[in-house]
Amino acid sequence: LQHPGAGRDPQLQGGAAERVSELQTRDSGAAAELDALAARPGEIETQRNSLMDTLNEADAARRAAADKVAIAEGELAEAEKALRAAETRLAETREDKVRAEAAVAQAAQNLEVVRERIAERLECDPAKVLELAEIKEGRDIPDLESAERRFERLLRERDNMGPVNLRAEQEAEELAEKIATVESERDDLISAIARLRQGISNLNREARQRLLKSFEEVNTHFQELFVRLFAGGRAHLALTEVDDPLQAGLEIYASPPGKKLQILSLLSGGEQAMTAIALLFAVFLTNPAPICVLDEVDAALDDANVDRFCTLLDEIAHAGDTRFLVVTHHRMTMARMDRLYGVTMPEQGVSQLVSVDLRQAEEIRATA
Repeated sequence: LQHPGAGRDPQLQGGAAERVSELQTRDSGAAAELDALAARPGEIETQRNSLMDTLNEADAARRAAADKVAIAEGELAEAEKALRAAETRLAETREDKVRAEAAVAQAAQNLEVVRERIAERLECDPAKVLELAEIKEGRDIPDLESAERRFERLLRERDNMGPVNLRAEQEAEELAEKIATVESERDDLISAIARLRQGISNLNREARQRLLKSFEEVNTHFQELFVRLFAGGRAHLALTEVDDPLQAGLEIYASPPGKKLQILSLLSGGEQAMTAIALLFAVFLTNPAPICVLDEVDAALDDANVDRFCTLLDEIAHAGDTRFLVVTHHRMTMARMDRLYGVTMPEQGVSQLVSVDLRQAEEIRATA
């Protein structure tokens, strides 16, 4: 086609051609832009999906951060609560510290006052108070009331001692000399006591030896005399209970004819009397005495035993130097004596001593 105005204006035609070229260019650009815009929704969808993923991740991160913030806020609240409690305790501790410092200061002041009172009234260092009070280390301190009572008592005793003795040092020296003398005398006395104890020990040893020897002799004589008095049987002496002969007791064992061996207390009265007579004469045979007084020793004996007793008495009297004085009411005993002494009452209230020499009477009768 030819433009209606073709041929009419060459300039107009040239401008139209440029315009067409420009429009074509613009159409190409528009087509390219349209293609680009056609591809844009996919890109936008991709970007949207990417942004949604990023948003989801950001939202998850936000929720995690929110949880952490909540936890942190809870911890912060707990920390603030603990802080407030710590501040409260700190305030209380400061108050306690202030009170303790005040108490320590008061105690130090009281201690200083006590130190001054101790130095003033006791005149010693506080460390020596227990020693001064005679209280051993580790023992309980007496209660205040009893301690004050004792303190007041000691003060009264000190005041009662009177004023200071100016001659105390001289008197102390004199007492020291006396003490030295007394100690010397004490040493001498201790030595004398040691010697005395040694002498006592020697005497005891000698006494034990002599006692055992005498005991054996008495026991031998006792066994012989018992057989003679009882016309048989057996008897012996024994030391009992204590190992030391000087402290031991004596037990008498006797077995009259026809009886078993038993202690003296289990015998009859007559048997006890005869056994005692045998022991008495056994002692006299071991260590004779110038005079022996026998008081009613035959009271519990029958005639046969009285005859044995008198026979044994006569033998011992003639065999040794012992003279026997017998107090008796038994006719057989009186008949066997050398001399009789009696008391008679010829008148009421008048006593008279009567003596008869039986040996001389027998001689007179024999020559008559």
